[in-house]
Amino acid sequence: MSSWLERQGSSHQTQLIATAIISGITVIGLVFGVQAIRRQVAVDDLKASIPNVDESHDANTVPDFGTDAIRSLLSREDERAAVLARRAQQGDYDEELIQEQLTRTASFLKPEGLSALRASFVIIIGLGGVGSHCTAALARSGVSHIRVIDFDQVTLSSLNRNAVATLADVGTPKVTCIRKRLEAVAPWVHWECFNEVWREDQGHRLLASWSEEEERKPDYVVDAIDNIDSKVALLRYCYEHGIRVISSMGAGCKSDPTRVYVGDISGSTEDPLSRTTRRRLKMLGISEGIPVAYSIEKAGPGKAALLPLPEEEFQKGGVGELSVLPDFRARILPVLGTMPAVFGYVIANFVIMELSGYPHESGGRTGRDKLYESVLQGLQAVEIKLARAEGANVQGFRIPVSKDDVGYLIEEIFRGKSAISGLPTRLALVRWRPSSDGYKADLRWEGQKMSRLQLSDLVCMTKEEAAVHERKVLADGERPEDIYEAAVVELVERRLDEERAMDRYR
Repeated sequence: MSSWLERQGSSHQTQLIATAIISGITVIGLVFGVQAIRRQVAVDDLKASIPNVDESHDANTVPDFGTDAIRSLLSREDERAAVLARRAQQGDYDEELIQEQLTRTASFLKPEGLSALRASFVIIIGLGGVGSHCTAALARSGVSHIRVIDFDQVTLSSLNRNAVATLADVGTPKVTCIRKRLEAVAPWVHWECFNEVWREDQGHRLLASWSEEEERKPDYVVDAIDNIDSKVALLRYCYEHGIRVISSMGAGCKSDPTRVYVGDISGSTEDPLSRTTRRRLKMLGISEGIPVAYSIEKAGPGKAALLPLPEEEFQKGGVGELSVLPDFRARILPVLGTMPAVFGYVIANFVIMELSGYPHESGGRTGRDKLYESVLQGLQAVEIKLARAEGANVQGFRIPVSKDDVGYLIEEIFRGKSAISGLPTRLALVRWRPSSDGYKADLRWEGQKMSRLQLSDLVCMTKEEAAVHERKVLADGERPEDIYEAAVVELVERRLDEERAMDRYR
């Protein structure tokens, strides 16, 4: 073996091959060495080109949810508006111009009311359709310190309901968009933008004072979040820390702007989001004391509903991955672009009234609670009277109808007016036809006496019409068809059929 190696080592051909291999390795090493040196030089040059962050050149952190939280590409017009806004926020803006722009608001709220509004600090969380319209209304009305919080970006599909976004804003953070657009309207408004998700563990920071120097706590918080977990966490945080808050319930699948009200969460009805939020808060020991904007419009046949996910998405598995973030809804909620705007302006109006001290009535679902209570008492009295006429013991006699049911029948089924004459005042509810089972109490449940009355038995009339109807139909046994015109009977039957169809949604 050793002799073979000696022969190969003395071979001229072998020596040439070895020399070529060594030369190749040397060349490769030199190439890689030069490339490494070039890379290091390029890296050093790049690092040297990055300016220090100081007053003349600032930088912003890119959040987990998208682009720069503050900046986006600005047009020349946007740049001019931004420069004017910086100057105005530093006090370099004519106060007379501000007063002129707010003159109509001042004449309504009076100077002291406008002063209080301009001195206020409001936080809006969620800049979708509701939050963007609310923010725009507050800025235009004079609120001078606004903090907006939202993790999301403007999308093409959100342009049907966003208050200020344009095609040029698609793909940019909503907080950037709202500030940029409204600075061109009210440059004196001071803004703080947080491009992030509301989290309870960050509440102390997100709902903190305006600045450490001013110690300016928020005068009001607007909850425009559509995720139930985040919504409940925010409302709980505000409730426990004594921060005034108003919450938006569901604007999706709604179409009637006349059915939107502001009231205490304990009395909100006919709203699935409100119902779920109310139940979750009750589990946390909070049953009232939070104003909400909600719609009493009922779901029903032919109306929009939450769209189901295609079956193939379930077959793929991991449906939760379709959400923008964990625990956020993945299904599509149909939204008529006008309804989030209605909710946003209703909330902004409430906040403006509260902050300016302007007298207003809120808390009643429709402002007609006293009417509903009166109608309920009258219905109870008639049912007791009918049962007593049959010889029943009416002590402890009750009817399965609540004040909410009364409001629903009057407003939703009978459109707030008598089915007989169309009059909208002095309303009452009374049975449309005599009961085939009589009026005595249902005694199937031990210890209670309850009427067999159902909502689909009742018709809305004026008190005078109800008194005549009670005497002729319920007492004397006449048929409604023999008393009323065919058109009236047809209308009533149509309304009662509507209630029967709606009953399965209750």
